[in-house]
Amino acid sequence: MDRRKFLLLAAQTCASTLVPHCRAWAFNNGTDNPDTQKLVVVILRGGVDGLNVIIPHGDKRYYDLRPSIAVQRGSLIDLDGHFGMHPSLSPLQPLWKNHTLAFVHASGSPDPTRSHFDAQDYLESGTPGKKIASGWLNRMLTQIPTKASSPIRAISIGPTLPRIMSGPFAVATVAPEMKARALESDKPAIAQAFDKMYSDKHQELSKIYGEAINAHKEVSQALDAADREDKQEQIIANHGAPLPRNYNYFGKQIAALFRTDPSVQVAFVDFGGWDTHINQGSAQGQLANHLSSLASGLADLSKGLGPLYARTKIIVMSEFGRTVKENGNSGTDHGHGNVMWLMGGPVSGGKVFARWSGLNDANLYEGRDLPATTDFRNVLVASVADHMQLSSQQIANIFPDFASAGNPFIQS
Repeated sequence: MDRRKFLLLAAQTCASTLVPHCRAWAFNNGTDNPDTQKLVVVILRGGVDGLNVIIPHGDKRYYDLRPSIAVQRGSLIDLDGHFGMHPSLSPLQPLWKNHTLAFVHASGSPDPTRSHFDAQDYLESGTPGKKIASGWLNRMLTQIPTKASSPIRAISIGPTLPRIMSGPFAVATVAPEMKARALESDKPAIAQAFDKMYSDKHQELSKIYGEAINAHKEVSQALDAADREDKQEQIIANHGAPLPRNYNYFGKQIAALFRTDPSVQVAFVDFGGWDTHINQGSAQGQLANHLSSLASGLADLSKGLGPLYARTKIIVMSEFGRTVKENGNSGTDHGHGNVMWLMGGPVSGGKVFARWSGLNDANLYEGRDLPATTDFRNVLVASVADHMQLSSQQIANIFPDFASAGNPFIQS
């Protein structure tokens, strides 16, 4: 049995989807321990309406084009006199104030597609307009330097391995509800049988099997610890009454995974439900409810990381934005430019970065959408290059056929 087939078997056996991995030793720019740097990537699938996330309330056209769904000035959280934050993001306001939260507006893909499938594929592969099998985050994992020896370097939350995490580097997956599943291989008799099957006489297979088993154990222990912490917090804060839970659980769980195993450097999670063609809402409603849950999860993540937050970058992005003008169903349709979120101790926050041309018809993409004046890859390169200690050649390996043109950010 070859390595790829065995790892696929190990994935099914150990509930940690592992693919063949190889590690490329990258240069160290002088940091004593490169393994301390953490990265979390969040994708909002469906095309979140960036204009109602970070609102250009200083532009009158925003209100003219969105008579029923615009977030009014009295409701939003003003950021800089021109842009404001949706009120559902209030849990993140302390991070804005302490300069560890920033936004990059009018960012996105240079490819014109408005297809969810294609746009998400380009966002995850990092190659707009070009289909390749691996994801940019997996390619980055093959490049980052490490001194650690661990079966887990990266975690993907979800039932299947997404494109962004697909590739030669081994990635562990956990269920969307972040619950550790009891496996047949957890039973002592079955575990002993597998241990005997993959004994030292099968040195290569034994090593891979051992990595898979250890990965499953580490993930299970971290999730169990996080679940105990969460239940204890509910007892204290809510007199024993359980809190209603949506997808805001992810923050505490990812933080627990990072704290439990310091060698875990990268986590990925995605959420659907952002395709708001009908009844989008403004300060309240469908979009507001999603943003509230997301903001709570991100706030829990920043808090749960504790001292690790100073060494963690968090990137939130979506495949495309929405139309500037609302449609006849009090919603918005597939658009182009959007807003990316950057969080963490290394972020130069408290700013909205944008090459911003305004919302007049003449400045819109194809007369209807916010233009993507900053390529999303510029934001990713600026976010991960120094943080993960990557050389220009390594960046070229992660984002092939892309040349970053100068400073991607122009402050609004």
